[in-house]
Formats: sequence, structure tokens, C-alpha cells
Amino acid sequence: MKNEKITSREVDFGKWYTDVVKAAHLASYSSVKGCIIFEPNGYALWEKMQEVLDGMFKKTGHSNVYMPLLIPESLMQKEGELIDGFAPEVAWVTQGGEKKLEERLCIRPTSETLFSDYYHTVVKSYRDLPLKYNQWCSVLRWEKETRPFLRSREFLWQEGHTVHETQEEAEVETKQMLKVYETFFKDYLAIPVITGKKTEKEKFAGAEYSLTVEALMYNGIALQSGTSHYFGDKFARAYDIKFKDRNNQDAYCYQTSWGSTTRMIGALIMVHSDDNGLVLPPKIAPFPVRLIPIGESEAVSEVVACYRHLLEEAGIAVEVDDSTKSPGFKFAEAEVRGIPLRIEIGERDLKENKITMVRRDTREKIFYDLSCDIVKEVKAVLDTIQKDMYERALARREKLTFEAHNLEEVKAIMEHQPGFIHAMWCGDPDCEAKMKEIKGTKSRCILENEKAIDDHCVVCGKEAKYYVVWGIQY
Repeated sequence: MKNEKITSREVDFGKWYTDVVKAAHLASYSSVKGCIIFEPNGYALWEKMQEVLDGMFKKTGHSNVYMPLLIPESLMQKEGELIDGFAPEVAWVTQGGEKKLEERLCIRPTSETLFSDYYHTVVKSYRDLPLKYNQWCSVLRWEKETRPFLRSREFLWQEGHTVHETQEEAEVETKQMLKVYETFFKDYLAIPVITGKKTEKEKFAGAEYSLTVEALMYNGIALQSGTSHYFGDKFARAYDIKFKDRNNQDAYCYQTSWGSTTRMIGALIMVHSDDNGLVLPPKIAPFPVRLIPIGESEAVSEVVACYRHLLEEAGIAVEVDDSTKSPGFKFAEAEVRGIPLRIEIGERDLKENKITMVRRDTREKIFYDLSCDIVKEVKAVLDTIQKDMYERALARREKLTFEAHNLEEVKAIMEHQPGFIHAMWCGDPDCEAKMKEIKGTKSRCILENEKAIDDHCVVCGKEAKYYVVWGIQY
């Protein structure tokens, strides 16, 4: 049976998304316009993402730090492109208590300025380099239109900021962190992504170039899911980050930044979930297994306790629903909250010497003997779920990936069923703007080292220079 509280995604995808967020108790609207309340289920997902990504960052040599929330206006203005790029979204503090401030303070939309100001004070010699830092924090951007997790005024994220002795080292860092995000999406979120370079128009304000991770949602809309930026020595010159090089000469360092946000929760919902609620890949689920005892039999309780112990000893996070709710309610709750695998154990099961496992992704019931190797069987099912979810998402993306050779083909695709469009581009920003007139179609990324689709620009017909993936974005 379909969950009656959730609109069908085939009828109204936007309403379906909001219904899933509410039904799974991921977030709630707050009295602060444009800001959401992270409910326990939603925050637990973010904690799991933090745990995994933080481990990946530390394995690549990064340390966590924390910068102030407020940035003096004079500091923001040192690098012109950055402040110009974020000006429409910046919120300002102009008064402290009853006293008007002598200088406005910006509530951080991003922290390049604070990191650069800090690096100016601590980088003195090539021996100090590299410094590879990351911070977990919230930022504020005055968005006009908001949607839970996808776009809100205050959101949670991580932002890495590094300084290096050479351009080569900084560019290696930029590419390495893009690969970290790509691996995280594929191996943990079970979401296939494409990676490439942003066009000049779409790159991060102040960057020499930006690399991006792009995912396609179930409805064919693209989601920028993580970015890595190479700054060159632009910020170093603006903030005077000098060091003595190996020849004892003054030199400017090279910088990068990279980040991902709670938008990834939105991606999980829109790629994997269904009309019955949230569907989570086992590797990112806070609790991939839920044990559901049916009835209050002591024998049932003993089996549940035994299974829980064995699974936890094997490193599998388990929760037990031992509430007094009806079995049907327990099953429905596990389903809407996306628990990858639930194990049902009741008195009748014990009499028949069996247990029932139910996969959330397919809703398939699997029966096992009570004496089975529970750890082995659960691991096998979870691995299969993880693999199957990735393969289904990949198949969906491939189904919604198209080639276009002219504007008429682009229009026909986007008006029928949006998706990723592969098409050539001459590099002219006017042609990029012309594409945007078609339902907001924008360049997602430039693919390098790919065989050209044809030799002419999809817009103007002139000689093509770039192989570009286009799409409508959230």
C-alpha cells in the first residue's frame, strides 16, 4: 500500500519531496523565514555524513579548525570578485546591543577572507607549508526562494581551505578533493555523478577555475553536489600572504577551497526515495538495521537481544523498536524513515523456526532459519541493497541523458523530459546565455578528454571548443 501522507512523485515532484521530508521527520519549518529546523532523523543523517567525510579528509592530511562567524566589511572588500559575487546574498550586522557599529560585520556566506587573513599571520616560510584545514560550520546567504536541504538561508556545510608552496601542489589538491567527493557520492550515497570544470560564468567568485560534482535527480533536474576551487595566488596577493621560498626570496602562496553541504540530504531523497517515504543506502544510514519484536514474549526478547549483540559486535549499527505500538505501525514507521533492512521476529516466527527480513529499497521479504548466521546474512543483504541502489540510480541517469546537436533538439528534450544534455559549445558566453532561455538550461560542467559529439556549437553552429554537459538546476 502507498503511504497516503505522501503525494506521488509522478503527480507533483515538488510536493512529493516536501511530503517525504515531513513524513520521515527530517526537518520542520521554523519561525525564521527561509531557515529550517533539523529534526533528529535529519541531523543524524548529517552526523553520519560528517563522520564519513571527516575521516576521508583526515586521511588526506587535513585538520579541522573553526573561524569566526562575523567578517569585517573592510576584510571582505580586499578581494573584489568575492564580495561582488556574494553581495546580493550577504546579511550585515550593523548594531551591537544599543550601539551602532563603526564598521558593518558580514555574517559569513563563506570563509575565504578569514582563512586568508589568518594565513597572512602564520605563513612565514616554505617550511610552514602546506596548511590543509577544514571547518564544519553554518553559513548564511539571503536566498530569495528556499526549500528544505536544497536551498535555505542558513545551512550547514564543510569548507576546506588550503595554502601551498607551488601551483602544481595546489592544483593536485584541487583535483584530489574533487575525487574525495566523487568517491563519497558513489560509494556511500549510492549516487552516480559526473565531474568536470565549471565555465567562466559558473565558476566560484574569485577562483581561477572551479571543479564540480554534478548529480541528476529522479525527475531529471541537476544538483551541484560539491565543488573544489583553485585560486592561484589571487587571494594571497589580496591578503599579502607571503613566505620565504627555498631561495630565501619573497613569494606568494597558492590556495584552494572546497565544500559540500546539507544539500546532500536533498540529493539522497530525490535520487532514491519513493512514494512510501525515505530510502537510505546502508552505508550512510545512521542505523542500517532495525529489529522489530512482535509481541512481548520473553523468548522473542532473548532472540532480539542475541541478534543485536551479534550485529553490533560485527560493527553493524542496530536499533530495536521495542515500543508498545502495533506491528503494522512499527513496519510503516521503519519504511517511511528509510531503514534499509528491518528484521521481524514474533512468537509465530519462533514456532516456525524462521525470521523475516524486509528490504526497504524493494520492499522484498526474505525468510531465514532462526539458526542462520545472522551477521553473514545481514551483511550480504546490506551489500546487495547498496549495490542495487547505485545501479538503479545509474540506470535512471543514463535513461535521462541525451545528446543534442542544435537548439531545436535541446528544446524538444527539455520540454518533454529534462535530464543531462551532452552538447558542444564554442565558448561564447552569449551562446551560454541563449541556452539558459530554454527553461533555465545551464552549463553543468565541461568534460575534458572526451571524444567530440560533433564539430560545431549547439547554439550558433560555429566551431566548437568544449564538450559540455547541460541541465536545469536546483
